[in-house]
Amino acid sequence: MKTDRALNMLGLAARARKLVSGEFSTEKAVKTGKAVLVLVAEDASENTKKLFRNMCDYREIPFYEYGTKESLGHCIGKDYRSSLAITDEELAKAVEKNIKDSKTIE
Repeated sequence: MKTDRALNMLGLAARARKLVSGEFSTEKAVKTGKAVLVLVAEDASENTKKLFRNMCDYREIPFYEYGTKESLGHCIGKDYRSSLAITDEELAKAVEKNIKDSKTIE
């Protein structure tokens, strides 16, 4: 199994306290302008994906469907998480780059 660099970066962001997780916290971070990048699990409900996609489009925040609820939660040391928001500009750029790189490899 190859290591997923984007998920590793999310773990770093969580340890640096530059990441919020869970629908309520993610939504709050987006609405207060703290979110720089939003990730929603690919196996999240369609309503959840639509909610965050619309919220992020409106506020021009990068949005990606990435990983599973289990993998997103595991990489930050928590239970299942369907949504995450990164609140640090540099970490967000690094995660976004790794997501794009992994999507071009697939």
